[in-house]
Amino acid sequence: MTPETWSALALSIRVAALATILNALIGIPIAYALARRRFRGKALVDLVVTLPLVLPPTVTGYYLIVLLGRRGWLGAPLHAATGWTITFTWWAAVVAATVMALPLLVRTARAAIESVDRDLERAAWTLGRPEWRTALEVTLPLARNGILAGLVLAFARALGEFGATLMLAGNIPGRTATVPLTIYTAVQTGEDATAWALVGVLTALSCLVLIAANRLGARAT
Repeated sequence: MTPETWSALALSIRVAALATILNALIGIPIAYALARRRFRGKALVDLVVTLPLVLPPTVTGYYLIVLLGRRGWLGAPLHAATGWTITFTWWAAVVAATVMALPLLVRTARAAIESVDRDLERAAWTLGRPEWRTALEVTLPLARNGILAGLVLAFARALGEFGATLMLAGNIPGRTATVPLTIYTAVQTGEDATAWALVGVLTALSCLVLIAANRLGARAT
């Protein structure tokens, strides 16, 4: 483990942690809306959220470039106004990891919310609780194990993200090179010891995450 590999590991954990926080802020409300609300365009929202789960990561990464690149739909106005672009920064790795992990959280959290007995929510409504308080005090606490399992899976997915990160953030050692990208570089350059060390660390972390997700999922049923 060289300083460069430790830097890649630290960056991967930081990216995965921030992506998980963003997924919680974005994904849980989406999961609740899909599970409990009826609205026009619901099927489209479900489709857009789920697409990164089935599209090749490089395709998702290309869409992110079209949206956030220097000449992208959102990236061009941002660059014109500030002179800054998100591409080829570690924040681009956070965005890519967030987008790729979002479907896992939304689908898991949605299933957990849908499993909550609607009669308990109706009882809260009859006591004068508005929907938002019912969601915070009844629905989400009862679905918490399933939601936590989704967050754990999202963290694992963000930790192992490769394709979309390579497209949007690049593979810059010390700046955007996460563990999967560093493994790829090590294999390409014949640094087998580095590759084995990082593969072992990532495998161990993934096993721990899966064990935690399985235990939380079992509690949720």
